[in-house]
Amino acid sequence: MTAEKILEGQLLLIDKPLKWSSFQAVNKLKYAFIRHLGLSKKFKIGHAGTLDPLATGLLIVCTGKFTKRIIEIQGQAKEYTGTFLLGATTPSYDLETEIDENFPINHIDETLIQNILPQFLGEIDQKPPVFSAIKKDGIRMYEHARAGTEMEMESRKTSIHEFEITRIDIPEIDFRVVCSKGTYIRSLAHDFGKALNSGAHLTVLRRTKIGDYSVENAVSPEDFESNLLKK
Repeated sequence: MTAEKILEGQLLLIDKPLKWSSFQAVNKLKYAFIRHLGLSKKFKIGHAGTLDPLATGLLIVCTGKFTKRIIEIQGQAKEYTGTFLLGATTPSYDLETEIDENFPINHIDETLIQNILPQFLGEIDQKPPVFSAIKKDGIRMYEHARAGTEMEMESRKTSIHEFEITRIDIPEIDFRVVCSKGTYIRSLAHDFGKALNSGAHLTVLRRTKIGDYSVENAVSPEDFESNLLKK
């Protein structure tokens, strides 16, 4: 890979590691290009869809003229796999915050789980988590939440194209979901728990596809830099 190719435009498939922010992953590549290819700090680079630090998986990074495709890529359907933990909720709907309430799970079985799945297919109303990057009054919602300010989230329309349970080992259930842009899998976990007359939160999340792009063809930021050095 040459500096000319990066400036002309590249679409790079990165497997974002756990606890890395999407910004950190992009910066890792940016400074690898600066160090090893001699690019200036002003060249264009960005990602097509944020992944939370507690999520892993496909992050599409665009450079040069390909940054114009970011909005188009962001609009494509996304596939995720992961794990819900039944019987407990957290304020963030995932592992970012501690459990705040426990619920019974003795009544939950595979039949009940499969029976509620249709409720979450097609166009649904969903409230984003209060611990989200959505802005209100010019401030990120997670900043309001961390400051202890109570804010009401407005529900929004989103589409779930496919939703299947791939493993049931109560209190854990694994899933695969294909959804539209703007879907919060953390909110899906929370709402799924409520539909079971219990509670749930997200403990594992991996983005496996964006449109036709698959994480199977992606590399970690460290491996990307190592490969860059070999060429």
